[in-house]
Amino acid sequence: MQQLSRDSALRIALASRVLPGVDVQRLIGILHSKVGSPLDDEKLKSITVTNLKTGIGSLDGEEDGEDIGIGLENIKLAVRYLWGEEEGDEDLPQVQAYKTGDIPESIRIAIASNSGSLLNGHFGSCIRFLIYQLSQDDMRLIDIRSTVEADSADDRNLFRVNLINDCQVLFVQSIGGPAAAKVIRADIYPIKVPEVIAATAQLREFQKVFAAPPPWMAKVLGKTAEERKRFSHHEDDVKAEG
Repeated sequence: MQQLSRDSALRIALASRVLPGVDVQRLIGILHSKVGSPLDDEKLKSITVTNLKTGIGSLDGEEDGEDIGIGLENIKLAVRYLWGEEEGDEDLPQVQAYKTGDIPESIRIAIASNSGSLLNGHFGSCIRFLIYQLSQDDMRLIDIRSTVEADSADDRNLFRVNLINDCQVLFVQSIGGPAAAKVIRADIYPIKVPEVIAATAQLREFQKVFAAPPPWMAKVLGKTAEERKRFSHHEDDVKAEG
């Protein structure tokens, strides 16, 4: 079996993440069939959208590459990653300047994302985390953190946890039990959102929670014990009414 360079392995891993149903080994097989062996930088840069699409399609019995269940935009993004363009996602949102204290009574939220400003990533395989500072009336994208180095870490999940350990909330499409346990131990509250949604739309919905935050969130916001108790009673009243 060919020993890939670290750079090539990372590029193939990134590309695989945006191709649902195509794991790394399967993608390597497709690349070998299209550009030959051994795989190197020059061959990865020769991959085109068309030959990647037809390569995936042929394995699915779709010789022309149609109806393979993978969107064209994902295939285009995969090709850019294979070319070594780690920041190849043209629809990334703009990071805004932020310093501590700019947004009073706010929390920091990580969004697992594979493309643009969407919440569409699984914790263990997302390409990046979008980091937002959020209050009841304001939201600001303060950072975008690539997970590319996680693939070479001894503990990939722990690496990802450490990448967002300044956040209090994590939104993901899915997360496994062991990974969720590590996230929770880092005092990060994981929330699963199975459907793909714009990060800002999910955050606007979450802003409603600030009106009567649960105790853990009230504590993060710096509320006193008495205020947290009041919020807790309010939650009980709402549940009783419901």
